[in-house]
Amino acid sequence: MAVRPFLYLGDTVCRCVFTTVQFKPKFYATTVYKQIRHFRKVKGKAKEIEVSFPSEHVEKGPVPLSRMMKPFAFTVMFSGTTFIAATIWEYERIRERTYRMVNHYKQLGIHVLGWRHEMEVWWKNLTEGQKVFAPICFLNIMVFLAWRIPQLQKTMVQYFCANPASRTLCWPMLLSSFSHYSFLHLAANMYVLHSFSSLAVSALGKEQFVALYLTGGVVSSFASNLYKTTFRIYSPSLGASGAVMAILGFVCSQFPDTYLTIIFLPMYKFTASGAIKVIMGLDILGCLMRWQYFDHAAHLGGVLFGLFWQAWGKENIWQKREPVLTFWHELRGPPRSH
Repeated sequence: MAVRPFLYLGDTVCRCVFTTVQFKPKFYATTVYKQIRHFRKVKGKAKEIEVSFPSEHVEKGPVPLSRMMKPFAFTVMFSGTTFIAATIWEYERIRERTYRMVNHYKQLGIHVLGWRHEMEVWWKNLTEGQKVFAPICFLNIMVFLAWRIPQLQKTMVQYFCANPASRTLCWPMLLSSFSHYSFLHLAANMYVLHSFSSLAVSALGKEQFVALYLTGGVVSSFASNLYKTTFRIYSPSLGASGAVMAILGFVCSQFPDTYLTIIFLPMYKFTASGAIKVIMGLDILGCLMRWQYFDHAAHLGGVLFGLFWQAWGKENIWQKREPVLTFWHELRGPPRSH
């Protein structure tokens, strides 16, 4: 049964490719994900303008391991707060839906015309996973466009890159997971998220999916910062693939018999369980060999969190959220009447 054009259950396949980039300025001009080119018309002819990553704003220097205590505390607090917020979000959605059903609160006879009607029809035809994917993709595109504004370069490097040597450590762990400097990098990560979002949301629900995605991004950034600090690697990283890897880790362990294929090699297909083992093996090897082309520590941190959530977190954290629901229900009180 078809679920998405590139993600099916049973004998069909899912196609994926994704990366988290680590920027090394001296190699920037020679790598695919570290180079951006713009074309401008000069005297009627298109001229290629190479735009370099603003490495002059990157902070460097020795970082003591003790400096990771603050990011660790932020990761724990952010994770807890995110899942509590997701629980409250779910409660409010169900409460509102129930309230409308009981009171027959519907706007009948109101017809929206024109482009608003077309947008409404388009939105209603989306799956729940696509409805969650759309705003995430929009935020990533907005951050990508912000990188193109010269006046924002210093701010973008400080707040939208995960760098253990930066003066700002905590919020970039989240914001960097929405940040892409290269269009190819952005397109690859959003393609994978789009391919897996419907299946993941069908298994998790949209609230738990968003919590897993955001927490996976922060956990992967912390893993990257901890790895860099331990091995004295001072290069900024950015990209959504840590968060995407958390979703991928969950899906591949929740549906291990789903078949996957690489986007450029559709003739080769393999099970999700085999794919995640290969991906983890490559990232572990990359960490041990200290490869710096991709941020393997971020990938590994994200996928491990996804595996943890499927194996233990979903059952022992999310399924035991009743105290939060009870507290919030008592705080909200009975629904107002009309």
